Amino acid sequence: MGILLPNHVGHINFKNCDIIKKKDYLMKKAFTMMELIFVIVIIGIISAVAVPKFSETAKIAQLSKANSIYMNIVSALATERQHRILKGDFTAITDLGDSTYAFNKFDTDGTDILAFPIENCASGGKSCWERDSSDATKYSYTFVDGTDAKFKLDKSKLICDNDAADCAKIIQ
Repeated sequence: MGILLPNHVGHINFKNCDIIKKKDYLMKKAFTMMELIFVIVIIGIISAVAVPKFSETAKIAQLSKANSIYMNIVSALATERQHRILKGDFTAITDLGDSTYAFNKFDTDGTDILAFPIENCASGGKSCWERDSSDATKYSYTFVDGTDAKFKLDKSKLICDNDAADCAKIIQ
């Protein structure tokens, strides 16, 4: 069974209509296999370029967050040191956290370090800070690749305690 199609768009001349099989008519409205393959190849090329860029952007964002936290801690330590000196207290700050938080409160007076405490890494966590459970003066940041940048709280300052290259990624 066939359908009738006009020879001219907008003008139907019943005397000169072509009879086309329904299957042929529907095939002319669909994409060819070559067009589909071409589109799939283009999408593949775009994703091959975009995915590595997105993963690199995520690493940069995580390092920026670590740097921001580090700089806020350094600033808070300096401010707390100055407050203590003004009060006549010259004792060093020896602890910044507890078993739950890497950075939470200063050791003696319980003053908040940051508005939002930074939690310790979960077991096997990546891109996070952790306070050493056996030594309250030691802190580390675990990178995505599993390496650590280690810091030590010494004389009320948070300083690098291992390879300077690892710390430099954060300190910048």
